[in-house]
Amino acid sequence: MRTIPTITKNLLIINILMFAATFVFERVGIKLNDVLGLHFFMASEFHIYQLFTYMFMHGGWEHIFFNMFALWMFGCVVERVWGPKKFLFYYLVCGVGAGIIQEIAQFGSFYMEATAQFPGASVGDVVQIAHNSAQMLNQWTTVGASGAIYGILLAFGMIFPEERIFIFPLPVPIKAKWFVLFYAAIELFFALNSQGDNVAHVAHLGGMLFGFLLIRYWKRHPGSDRFGRQSGLQFFDSMRSNWERHSKKKASDKRRADTDRTRRETDWDFNARKKAEQDEIDQILDKIRRSGYDSLTEEEKRKLFDSSNQ
Repeated sequence: MRTIPTITKNLLIINILMFAATFVFERVGIKLNDVLGLHFFMASEFHIYQLFTYMFMHGGWEHIFFNMFALWMFGCVVERVWGPKKFLFYYLVCGVGAGIIQEIAQFGSFYMEATAQFPGASVGDVVQIAHNSAQMLNQWTTVGASGAIYGILLAFGMIFPEERIFIFPLPVPIKAKWFVLFYAAIELFFALNSQGDNVAHVAHLGGMLFGFLLIRYWKRHPGSDRFGRQSGLQFFDSMRSNWERHSKKKASDKRRADTDRTRRETDWDFNARKKAEQDEIDQILDKIRRSGYDSLTEEEKRKLFDSSNQ
């Protein structure tokens, strides 16, 4: 546990403690998954805070084991690259985003069921039907950190797209970018074809979607993700001015660098330089596989971080 970064370690502890608490409270007749799980927004027991609390609840031993294993395996790497504040913000956004997508999917499912039973029903009629069925709709409850976990899988694939990893039962390693696409394709297939398997496949895709959008936003607006220096309302108040200042400076620096490089480098020189940089990153990744992230020097960590943000 000492080698696990702060946020990943605390998320593991919180999830395990909440899972244990479900058994303790069940002994006194309280089902925490019904209280803290995410209900359909038209159900009588829906509360807005459930968009946050549901991701710390789980439905069984297998559910929490695989989620926590993936959080430990990929979360450690992503947090070390991004830092704790940025990683926590990303994790929560993916989890909440997954919940929002799940709510939209449930509304679509309810709308189709209602219009099938009452052909020609308008949206207002469907809302009234939902109001009359509010107690029954409490059964539509979502729990689990899977949406946030799938967001972390996506982040790993986007940070280290060429890194090779093993996926059971494939006998050979595949690149991280194909690993992410493989899981996304599986979730999409089951979301479109499975019925009643009690797995929120759409929520998994929602976590990946929100993660992708957030990473793309950070890459386009590099001044807006400086969580190590800003927090809370300060961050949101200054985000726009920082973006304008940094984006203008970045554009100016890029134009100047491109001009200078054109003057100084031939195509052969440029390709040789890029190959040397990639070889150096590959050596750093090999060192992580052999000895772990903590074996890197500060200079190697900086180069790895700079490479992931290019």
